Amino acid sequence: MKTDRVKLTVNDQVANAVLNRPDKHNALDMDMFYRIAQVVKQIKSDPNVRVVIVSGEGTSFCSGLDIESVLTKRKDALRLLWKWWPTFPNLAQKVTIGWRTLDIPVIMALHGNCWGGGMQIALGGDFRIATPDTSLSIMEAKWGLIPDMGGTTALKENLPLDQAMLLAMTANEISAQQALNVNLITQIDDDPITAATELAGNLIQRSPDSNKAIKHLYHKTWCNKQGKILAGETFNQWKILLGKNQKIAVKKTLGDKEVEYQ
Repeated sequence: MKTDRVKLTVNDQVANAVLNRPDKHNALDMDMFYRIAQVVKQIKSDPNVRVVIVSGEGTSFCSGLDIESVLTKRKDALRLLWKWWPTFPNLAQKVTIGWRTLDIPVIMALHGNCWGGGMQIALGGDFRIATPDTSLSIMEAKWGLIPDMGGTTALKENLPLDQAMLLAMTANEISAQQALNVNLITQIDDDPITAATELAGNLIQRSPDSNKAIKHLYHKTWCNKQGKILAGETFNQWKILLGKNQKIAVKKTLGDKEVEYQ
């Protein structure tokens, strides 16, 4: 595992986790999956951390799954989807659900492309602040797949059924303003890192016990069937993958370049 895939620093009770594969628009390879899960564990074990800010290095927050790197290797695909109990998160789901399991607020600072797996990670946060030019997409359907990284839990909490289905079925890219209109994000700001830092400072002024209780209570109230959702995501993805022979496109045009991410 390459530990530089996510840079983690802690200052003044705020943990900053920065996705760090800028040359690939922070696309998710296996090292990135393992490192995110490790970072969540590190934060969870540090009692001094009161708030987390997650951001991306370079021109994008995260452009999604590096399909050529991951899904073309059968063992890697199995490592992502395998779980020993249906309602528990697998590795793919841990990079989203992991943030939700923390007892502290998690703020996602978004910019550039936030697609596919990147959108799923963003949905793991309690708050999402995006630049006006952020491009967001639940992109899995473009490859004949379903969103299966745990983001369905947040969609259930935040979006009406028709809007969630529209985004997931069409795989369309939408603007930050459109995302705000349907409640996919919390706020638009020209400088999401600064905005996230200011929000973190505000949250730190509140009781950590009340923040923890509010997070647990509200997540449980808004979405009390997380385990069932996780099981359903994995079951249906396996059903698709083991069904008809899927031809998964691995290239997407980005300006005058082709990138191989979902």
